[in-house]
Amino acid sequence: MAARPRGHEGDLTHAPVRSAVRPWWWVVATVLVALAVAVAVTRRHELVSAVRLIREVRPYRLVAAAGCEAASLLCLAALQRRLLRAGGVRIRLRAMAALVLAGNAIAGALPGGAAFAAAWVFRRLRRRGVEQVLAGAVLAVAGTLSGLSLFVLLLAGALVAGSSGPASGLRGAVVALAVAAVVAAGAAVGLSRFRRVRRVAWRGWRRLGLRSPRLWEAEEALSRLGRQVRATRPGAGRWLWPVALAVLNWGFDLACLVACGWALGIGVPWHGILAAYALTQFAGSLRLTPGGLGVVETSLTALLVVYGLSTEQAIAVTLLYRVVSYWALQPVGWACGLGLALADRRGGGTGGTPGASGTPGTPGAPGIPGATGTSGASPP
Repeated sequence: MAARPRGHEGDLTHAPVRSAVRPWWWVVATVLVALAVAVAVTRRHELVSAVRLIREVRPYRLVAAAGCEAASLLCLAALQRRLLRAGGVRIRLRAMAALVLAGNAIAGALPGGAAFAAAWVFRRLRRRGVEQVLAGAVLAVAGTLSGLSLFVLLLAGALVAGSSGPASGLRGAVVALAVAAVVAAGAAVGLSRFRRVRRVAWRGWRRLGLRSPRLWEAEEALSRLGRQVRATRPGAGRWLWPVALAVLNWGFDLACLVACGWALGIGVPWHGILAAYALTQFAGSLRLTPGGLGVVETSLTALLVVYGLSTEQAIAVTLLYRVVSYWALQPVGWACGLGLALADRRGGGTGGTPGASGTPGTPGAPGIPGATGTSGASPP
């Protein structure tokens, strides 16, 4: 759910929204929805059979699927809360969970919803006393960890699936991306631990920044964030919990998918379920339609069929999973958002305990412009 904000606070809350919904988006979304409708019409017999399967769902097993999805969202809330704590801000887990649910509902209901959700969550964090740079860094770091965790699941799925299914053709690309991720991690370690590396990188960045006002603003923000990070001296141990929570966020959502098959009495294809899930989530993360409508359903159904389920079984599992992980969460999320907005209006934004000025920020979030600072900032 993370978006990388730019500019000052007013620009940050509106600029992503302006650029999120473009004419091509409507064309692509319309085409995808039309294709989904066409597939539903041509496969109406399988769809009717899938609905019959759903009618025979075991309610007590469905509760397990709902519990897995709740745990997934709770892990995401705990991840962002822990990052805020690293920056010296304490927010109750209940309030953070409400923010996550509301942001999830916004992202899943509106065109370009991810940008709207990021801007909305950013504003709510600012109302709770979170500094601008820290709020943007938390969203960016949480999004980065989430994306890397999903990539790890895809890598594992491609290896487990072996030579079957579409994941087999992606193994080379996935391994190449894994190597790139390791190189990027090494560069991050070098920047954070070695002063000479920081100086070289800083000179190159300043040359770019002198050519672009936006990069100059980013330089000021990075300088401030870098000083905050060095003040905390974050070690590898401090990253274990955030990384684990990011992985568990996806893991529990995958468990929800498996539990939906269990609730229907359908055995999931264990050799391909991880690859099918990860590929579907990557397709849905493109946000070509609100909430990935049509994209997620079509992708997941097709992949489950490829990995061994019959068409009606795949449709039934996919529809039940989407009901639990998407449709049921929409009214809950909007109710949480309304409650938070009313609470902010009454109390001016409570629930957080911001640290003093200059408290350490969340480590490891490059490219978060928007902080104010002096033009003569020293290298980090």
